[in-house]
Amino acid sequence: MLLNPVISKLAGKRVVLASASPRRQDILSNVGLRFEVVPSWFKETLDKSLFSAPQEYAVETAKQKALEVARRMHMKHLKTPDIVIGADTIVTLEDAILEKPLDKQDAYNMLSRLSGKEHSVFTGVAIVHCKSQEGVKMLLQAPTMPRQVMDKAGGYGIQSLGGMLVESVHGDFLNVVGFPLNHFCKKLAEIYYPPSKQSIHRIKHDSIPYVESFENLSDVEKDCFSPSKTDKKKAQRDCDSNPCSSGPSLKHITVIQNGVEEKPKSSVQLPSKIIELLDGFKASKTLFAASKLKVFDKLKDKGALKAMDIADKINASVRGTERLLDACVALGLLEKTHQVYSNTELANTFLVSDAEFSIHNLIIHSNDQLCFYFTHLESAVVEGTNHHHKTCERTAGNVHGPEVKERCLAAMHCMLKITASDIVTAFDLSKYITACDLGGCTGALAHELTWMYPEMKVNVFDLPEVIKNITQFQPEKSDASRIIFTSGNFLDDDLPKADLYILSRVLHDLPEDKLHHLLGKVSEACKPGTSALLIAEIVLDEEKREPRALLQSLSMSEGNQRSGTEYKKLLESHGFNSVKIKNTGNLLDAILAVKR
Repeated sequence: MLLNPVISKLAGKRVVLASASPRRQDILSNVGLRFEVVPSWFKETLDKSLFSAPQEYAVETAKQKALEVARRMHMKHLKTPDIVIGADTIVTLEDAILEKPLDKQDAYNMLSRLSGKEHSVFTGVAIVHCKSQEGVKMLLQAPTMPRQVMDKAGGYGIQSLGGMLVESVHGDFLNVVGFPLNHFCKKLAEIYYPPSKQSIHRIKHDSIPYVESFENLSDVEKDCFSPSKTDKKKAQRDCDSNPCSSGPSLKHITVIQNGVEEKPKSSVQLPSKIIELLDGFKASKTLFAASKLKVFDKLKDKGALKAMDIADKINASVRGTERLLDACVALGLLEKTHQVYSNTELANTFLVSDAEFSIHNLIIHSNDQLCFYFTHLESAVVEGTNHHHKTCERTAGNVHGPEVKERCLAAMHCMLKITASDIVTAFDLSKYITACDLGGCTGALAHELTWMYPEMKVNVFDLPEVIKNITQFQPEKSDASRIIFTSGNFLDDDLPKADLYILSRVLHDLPEDKLHHLLGKVSEACKPGTSALLIAEIVLDEEKREPRALLQSLSMSEGNQRSGTEYKKLLESHGFNSVKIKNTGNLLDAILAVKR
């Protein structure tokens, strides 16, 4: 099968089908593609009169379906997919587009119009590669073919009883069913195993990129294409704006000028992966600066402003403000229309300081505290210890002072608030009536637990200086009667009795002696068969290739990041003989350990 060579490339990636069609699901499942189904909410209301050909309408609809799912999963559900597949099938008769019938009478009318006539079926397929800057990396347009029920274009399904109405099919049968598998597999293979530059035929559709323009795709080495009749400088700029992805080889850029090929004496394309890493700190600092200056807050209050107005509100220079705003636009944090700036939905959801799911405090903590841990990373690696003392020198403050502790508290609250729902729903915890959140900080997890499990009561057990500062973090609408805050040190004091113990972002930071001491205490407090331990941490993948936890470990804390297998072995050594691990796709993963 044509898809087999790229199965290994898709393994471990989040592949999403933006369609509820069982026909499309069956077709893709049968070739061994593993994917999840997230039906698109895109309303198929595109103006058909704006498209010069019906196939363009099908392709554009497929594209919009895929983009809607990609954006929604990234922004609303915090689960960015790697690839989203969108598809749309239409039937045309005498240049009229027939989609799904509105009701039974509409279906009857469609079938009556099609009876005895040759008509065409188009299935547009769009693949959105979500890790790329541009978004849509390939658009497929199925060929025209004759095709002589309510949820099917044209009012019939050829794979079921509708097949009795069809006299003949010229072309791809699966295209008529709803997904041109053969064409899809060929094009998907081209992404991961692109053909040579000489064999590519460019096909340009309005409002969509060239079919062969595969930028920023992992494990693919692409060429930068320079259109003819252009000067050398413009061709070079075009290539620079579309850098090639990772790959060990060096490629020469051919520039077409006045119909003559010119090859630079020495031209090397730096892989986009290295470019992203090289400029990564600049993007982070752009986010940090805009957040610290409350740019997103100002735009939320006023809706849309010019650079001059924003500069006035944040007490900054117009020149500097405009450059910061344009950088935020390039990063997808702001939108710019006719020199007026406004927040994106992403900014309103996560970057405005008083938004429900704001990570503003986490950003500020990263800027003011965490980033300095990496300033002396090379020395920390050589010595194998953290450099908190150098952070103190750099910030001219006390790393354990009240302001720093307050920032840490606010940052932790942000992280837990964002990920709490995924943690408490990773497993069915309804059997546990009492819970104790050890080091539970502001109670963000506790509030989510009591909201999700109406019978549960939660005791948040943390240090006295933490407990006394949690008032500002309590949600207005909350059943406070089922949550109590108890002062104590879980390493030194007796643990409160509970059916479920919780350790959120605790284990990774503890040295081995304290880690085993704490797990021993929890294990002793748990009753076999009736008690459990819920852990929220970043769980490393088994091959230790996912960067997030590995980068965090470079802070050189006394503890360790662990893989699922390592956590299981650790917990089993303390008597937890049933260990389940759930990768949530969010900031933290979940582990449930039970003593049998």
